[in-house]
Amino acid sequence: MIPPFDPDGNLPPGIHAVDWAEIVQRYGHTPYRLQLLQGVRAAALALKAAGCQTLYLDGSFVTAKRIPRDYDACWDTTGVDLNLLDPVLKTFAAGRALQKAKYLGELFPAGARAEKAGRTFMRFFQRDKQTGKTKGIILLDLRSIQP
Repeated sequence: MIPPFDPDGNLPPGIHAVDWAEIVQRYGHTPYRLQLLQGVRAAALALKAAGCQTLYLDGSFVTAKRIPRDYDACWDTTGVDLNLLDPVLKTFAAGRALQKAKYLGELFPAGARAEKAGRTFMRFFQRDKQTGKTKGIILLDLRSIQP
């Protein structure tokens, strides 16, 4: 279950495991958010096709912001066949422009080092950039999403 937002508009600290239906119910309440969800879904299906089982969602999309800028995500590389992975998900040039164009967000391997931070993306995403406080992220089990 996705918990209520904290006073800063973030999820409380922790990794909150949910299925696809719950993400749509909680975050799909405006036309723009529904459009972003289409990008999340497309990326999730591409990752699932390569053997990925877990996607972590972050960014303004999983906050109380009415109009988020986009979504950020990282994915568990366990079991992923890089030969089956969409090349766009391996392309980080130009501020991840290809990822943003195709999937409407930015996606990184969870264990990769985050830019400037020295932490993995998994850890980087669990800290609010503005306040420095610990915050929560969403864990999506890709087995819950169907083509």
